[in-house]
Amino acid sequence: MVVLNKIYTRTGDDGMTSLGSGERRKKYDLRVAAYGTLDEANAAIGIARLHTGEDPVLDAMLLRIQNDIFDVEADLCILDDTKGKGPGGAKLNVTEKQVQWIEQQIDTLNDGLPPLRSFILPGGTPAAAYLHLARTMCRRAERLMIELRDRPGEAVTPEAIQYVNRLSDFLFVAGRHANDRGDKDVLWQPGQNR
Repeated sequence: MVVLNKIYTRTGDDGMTSLGSGERRKKYDLRVAAYGTLDEANAAIGIARLHTGEDPVLDAMLLRIQNDIFDVEADLCILDDTKGKGPGGAKLNVTEKQVQWIEQQIDTLNDGLPPLRSFILPGGTPAAAYLHLARTMCRRAERLMIELRDRPGEAVTPEAIQYVNRLSDFLFVAGRHANDRGDKDVLWQPGQNR
């Protein structure tokens, strides 16, 4: 478990940060950028949750996802088996079970939505707008994770990439759900302003 007794340590004043294994990297390192971007998405989900209290099913899904995003971040910041042990003493990695769960939530939310006739502009209700914002951050994190995986000497677990890919799909569907189940979706009208 994480224990934080002191918030400032001064160890990052030189532009470096520590991964979960203790390895030091530049703060602009691609691995740090990937899990930092997921942290941004998580914060946007937190703002969306300020507007989902009247939908306890969606709010519970989002709470679980916020926790799972921390699991993805741990998966990204711990490169070896020396630190970051989860329950049972194993390295904390995203699991296929977590990927399957989010797929089930996508299906659950999507079942009640009308088919799309155009692309959706981010907006509608406040919850939907923030979920769409989180979705774009999630897509950026996914791009960073793929670039990281493709670099020599770096690795990203397949389950972490799968989870983040599904997460952006979930956030899209959740945004539609938060838009009165699609009734308040703002549709793109191609060429409308030519």
